Amino acid sequence: MQQAFFDLADFIDAHLLPGERFTAWLAAETSDFVRFNHARVRQAGRVTQAHLTLRLVAAHKQVAVNLTLTGEREADRALVLQQLDELRGQLADVAQDPHLLLSDERHVACDVLNPPCDAAAIVAAVTAQAAPYDFVGFLACGAIANGFAASSGSRLWSEKTSFNLDWSLYAQADKAVKCAYAGLTWDDAAFATKLAQAAQQLLLLQRPAKTLPPGAYRAFFSPVALESLLSMLNWGGFSEKQLRVKRSPLLKLQAGETAFSPLVTLTENTADGLAPAFQGEGFLKPAQVPLVTAGVLTGSLVSPRTAQEYGLAANADGEETTQSLHMAPGDLPDADVLQRLGTGIYVGNLWYLNFSDRMNARVTGMTRFATFWVEDGAIVAPLNVMRFDDSLYRLLGEHLEALTVERALLVDTDTYGARHTASSLLPGALVGRVELVL
Repeated sequence: MQQAFFDLADFIDAHLLPGERFTAWLAAETSDFVRFNHARVRQAGRVTQAHLTLRLVAAHKQVAVNLTLTGEREADRALVLQQLDELRGQLADVAQDPHLLLSDERHVACDVLNPPCDAAAIVAAVTAQAAPYDFVGFLACGAIANGFAASSGSRLWSEKTSFNLDWSLYAQADKAVKCAYAGLTWDDAAFATKLAQAAQQLLLLQRPAKTLPPGAYRAFFSPVALESLLSMLNWGGFSEKQLRVKRSPLLKLQAGETAFSPLVTLTENTADGLAPAFQGEGFLKPAQVPLVTAGVLTGSLVSPRTAQEYGLAANADGEETTQSLHMAPGDLPDADVLQRLGTGIYVGNLWYLNFSDRMNARVTGMTRFATFWVEDGAIVAPLNVMRFDDSLYRLLGEHLEALTVERALLVDTDTYGARHTASSLLPGALVGRVELVL
């Protein structure tokens, strides 16, 4: 696939007219998808697809088209020639783009990481180990490839094979234990450990559920729940553009009016993530971009358009969102979480999050799935669904008491249109209080 893409790029380059430039972005995958219910395979299939975004540039004007490639050399070349003619016709009708910025440097790089990923072996392990339970889930595994080529001579390639199993053990009514297991290499023993932990929580869900009155409670947020909170910062939080136009929820952090806890260090760690180390305008991403260091905002994500507008260096995709967010671990072992929590809430999952006060980074949402009431370091009852409403400045600031030593790799489960490569590596978080409002 890599050589076919580079050959197609050379073909495009050879058919440009004087004064024209092009960029080509390839998003391709060969993925196995398996849906489970009652620990049995209910649906399975394989998807092989390749989509090309072709951009034509002339006189600081740009137009682009998205194509689905067939994989047949002559058919794809004919399609590209046809689209080039159509794009030329459109260029006359578009205005010059003052914020267009493409890399003029020639970059050549290839990053291939393809460990064995046997869907049949994973299915065999899941169906055998989960047989005693009402196990429901969705497996996606296989290779995801991205390529970039341009008139500058750049030829960039990233191809990584990974798996992502998003699953639950169902109890009854609205009670279930939701889990995830993702990575590069499947490990039967690691899955067995996760399944055993979920089975223990499943037994606890059989107890009568408890409803708490509104108020402030101590809480532990699992890495999955913390990921939901941190995902709100992708709504413009680290975006240089949103910081410039005063729409970021982290403006007070930027201004130094407040700070997160010194425990909080967040980094966009492209070097250790699944996303490609380059983007659609041909710029290489830094290996790491420090975003928050010991509670202080120390960096931002800058797209090429924002870089052009404000005279900065580009370091991110056009959306200016994290693709490989890593949070530094703390010193709280997972085994000691309940004892350190004492009496309070163990939050397994959150959902329906939204800003209730964007400028104060105040977020509201609902608890979900395996969330428990803990007394004196022991789980005593599952919690009915509760709504929280609190500021990230407090949850990650003055109320943050500890982060766990262990961290979880969480991979984006979105498969709408294509598998995604965004991921995060996060600890769990112990907070002194969170506001429950309903």
